[in-house]
Amino acid sequence: MTSAFKTYVRKALNFHLPVAFAACIYAAYLLRFDFRIPEAENQYLVPGLFLAIVVKWIVFYLARLNRFLWKFVSIADLVRLFFANAAASLAFAIVARVVLGPGFPRSVYVIDFLLCFLATCSVRFVVRLYLEARVSARSSSGRKRILIYGAGAAGITLVRDIRANPSYQYEVVGFLDDEIRKRGLVLQNVKVLGRGRDASLIVDSCSKKRSKIDEIVIAMPSASGRQMREALANCRASGVRCRTIPGTGELLAGKMLTSQIRDVSVLDLLGREPVHIEESRIRDSLTGQVVMVTGAAGSIGSELSRQVASFGPRRLILFDQAESDLFRIDAELRDRYPKLDILAALGDIRDEARVRDVICVNSVDAIYHAAAYKHVPIMEQYPLEAVRNNVLGTHNLATIAREYGVSSFLMISSDKAVNPSSVMGATKRLDELILSGFPKDRTKFVSVRFGNVLGSNGSVIPTFQKQIQGGGPVTVTHPDMRRYFMTIREAVQLVLLASTMGAGSEVFVLDMGEPVKIVDLANQMIRLAGLVPGRDIEIQYTGLRPGEKLYEELVLAGEAIVPTSHQKISILKGQSVDPNAVAGWISRLDDLVERRDVTGTLRYLSRLVPEYVVDARWKLDEIPETATVRTDRSGRNSARPAVAS
Repeated sequence: MTSAFKTYVRKALNFHLPVAFAACIYAAYLLRFDFRIPEAENQYLVPGLFLAIVVKWIVFYLARLNRFLWKFVSIADLVRLFFANAAASLAFAIVARVVLGPGFPRSVYVIDFLLCFLATCSVRFVVRLYLEARVSARSSSGRKRILIYGAGAAGITLVRDIRANPSYQYEVVGFLDDEIRKRGLVLQNVKVLGRGRDASLIVDSCSKKRSKIDEIVIAMPSASGRQMREALANCRASGVRCRTIPGTGELLAGKMLTSQIRDVSVLDLLGREPVHIEESRIRDSLTGQVVMVTGAAGSIGSELSRQVASFGPRRLILFDQAESDLFRIDAELRDRYPKLDILAALGDIRDEARVRDVICVNSVDAIYHAAAYKHVPIMEQYPLEAVRNNVLGTHNLATIAREYGVSSFLMISSDKAVNPSSVMGATKRLDELILSGFPKDRTKFVSVRFGNVLGSNGSVIPTFQKQIQGGGPVTVTHPDMRRYFMTIREAVQLVLLASTMGAGSEVFVLDMGEPVKIVDLANQMIRLAGLVPGRDIEIQYTGLRPGEKLYEELVLAGEAIVPTSHQKISILKGQSVDPNAVAGWISRLDDLVERRDVTGTLRYLSRLVPEYVVDARWKLDEIPETATVRTDRSGRNSARPAVAS
C-alpha cells in the first residue's frame, strides 16, 4: 500500500461519521415504510438527514469520538460508542421534534439509533481487523518467533500489542500455561500449546517443522519467586532465550506492554509482591513541611530523598558528609523537581554546631536519619568509629532535634540489631534503646528495622554482578548463609508510612518475607548471565567474616509483635528505658571513645546490649580491665596500659 493511498484512506475514514449518520436515517426510513417511502415523507426525510448529520456530529465531537486510533479499538470503546449514540439519537429526536414537528415518524428514531450504533462499531472494528490481518499476512522474515509463557490477561494483552505494532518485529507462535483447563484453547487466534514443562518438546517440534522458536516471553507479572524460578527453569531447558515483562508495580508506570519486554532479573526470581501504601497519609504528613534527610547521598538516603521530594515538602534538606555523592543527588533532584526548594547541606552528624545550625536556621519539621556506618567487616576493624558515628552521632542529632522542637524523628535501623554479633549491629540496637528512652513530649522518636536492600552500595547483588562479568569466581562466605532482602524502593515506601504511625518511642519492623539462601542467589545470577555454575563460573566459599552471622533475625526474644493498619508493618514492644540512664550511657561511651579505649568501649557496649556477643578475635577475657586495645594502621591489635581518666 503506497503512502499516498494510505493518506487518502486515512482522510476518508475521518469522514465516515457524516456518511454513516445520513445512511442510517435513510435506511431507517426504508425499514419503517417497507422499502417504499411515500412522496409525502420527503418533506421530513431531507431535513431529517441534515439535522441528523449536524446534531450527531456535535455530540460525537463533544464525546471526542469524531477521531479515532483505529488499531487500538477495544470493548471499552464499544461501551463509549453505545452511550454516545444514545445521547446523539436523543438529541436528534428533541431537535427534530422542535424543528420538524410531530409529523416525523417516531419509530425512525429507534431504528436509526440501532443502525447507527451498529454502523459506527462495525466501521471501527472492521478497520482494526483489517490492520491486524495485514500485519499477520506480512512476510515473517526477520521477525522473532516467540512463545508466550502465561495465557492470562497479561499474555493476551501482549498478543494484542504485538499485532497492533508491527514495528516490534514479533510473531506469536503459541501460549504456554500450567493450567490444564487452558490446554488446547485458542485465545486471540493463538493456541495454548502446552504446559511450561512442555517448552522443550514444543521448541523441538517447531524446529523439526522448520519454524524455529527464537524466544520465550514470560508474561506473569504477579508471579511469586517460586513460580518465576520454575518458569525460568522450564525455559532454560528448551535452550532458547527467555525474557519477561515487568511486575505489576512496574506496569503501572509503563505504556505499551510490548516495549517493556526485558531480560529476567534477579528481582523477578525473588518474587516479592508489590507493596501498596496509603500515599494520601504520607502526603498529608510531608506536604508543606521542612524535611531533613541525613545520609542523603547513600543508598537508602538518596531513595528517601527522591520519594520525599515527590510528596511536595516546603523544603528538602539533603544532609551528608560525602561531598561528591551529595552533589550528584542534589543535581538529580533539582533536575527532576525544579520548583522544589532543595538545600544540599554538607556536614557531619557528630558536629554539634553544624547540626544545630542546619536544624535551627531552617526550622526543620521532620528528620529521616539514614546516616550510619553500615559495613560489618569494616566496623569490626574500627569499632570506635562505629560507636562515634552510629551512637554518639545519632544521640547528638536526636538531642538537638528535640531541643528545637522537630515534630518527627525516624531512624533507619537494621536486622543486625537483633542478637547482634557485630559492632555495627550492637550500635544499631543501642540506637533503638536510646531513642525509645527520650521523653514523649516534643518530638516523636521511632526506629524502623529491616534487612538487606537489593542493589545498595556494597550489597551482594552488585558484588556478584562484577564477579560474574570478570569471569569469576563468585565468592560466598558460607553455603548455609541466608539473608532477608527487600528492594530499596519498597523499604523506603514502608519507612515513610511507618513515620505516620505510632505515638513515639516505638520500634517498627518491616515484613521481609522469607530469607534467601545466598548460594542459591549466586547460582541464579550466574544462570541469568547465560552461564553454568561450576562449569563457566566457579563458586568459592570464603568463610564467615568477623561479626557475620549465618542467619539474620528481625525480632528479639521477649519482644511482642503488635500489628498495625498495614500488613507489612508491625510494632515491637520490648524493654522500656529510663530516660535518665541515657545521658549516663552517652557520657561514658564518649569518654571511652575519646581515650581510644577499644576494650572498655566493647565491654561497655556489651553491658548496654546484653545480647551482643563480642567477636572472639578481640579476646576481651584475656585482656585486663586496665588495658586499652588500639588498632594500628595495618589493622593489627596492640594492648597497652590505659590512660588514666
